[in-house]
Amino acid sequence: MTLTTILAMYGIVVLATIFVQVLAAAQKLDMSQLMGNRESLPSLTGVAGRLDRAQMNSVIAMALFAPAVLILAQLPEPPATATFAATIFLLARIAYVVVYAMGIAYLRTIVWLVGFAMTFWLYLLAL
Repeated sequence: MTLTTILAMYGIVVLATIFVQVLAAAQKLDMSQLMGNRESLPSLTGVAGRLDRAQMNSVIAMALFAPAVLILAQLPEPPATATFAATIFLLARIAYVVVYAMGIAYLRTIVWLVGFAMTFWLYLLAL
């Protein structure tokens, strides 16, 4: 699997997270609130709120992960450990969304740290 394939797969994870979050929000809010300007949107709670925070965090993670992957992907021979780190990142981020949605606080932090560490590792490999 190539680095850019893993990046594309993470893009799909982020899109799926956004979609599931919208579906969860639709269970809490009426359509006029969701389709409006969202200035007076009430705070989401429960699974919908956790998914909202998970999707925002996932977008931030993408903004950090993508440059490292793209830098490494343009190298003639990316380090072999780059694909490993990117794969672990992807798995950790999938676990993060699931665990966050389930409300498992400590495990959520652990899988977040794993994904963050893999992103950091990718930048070190890019130097």
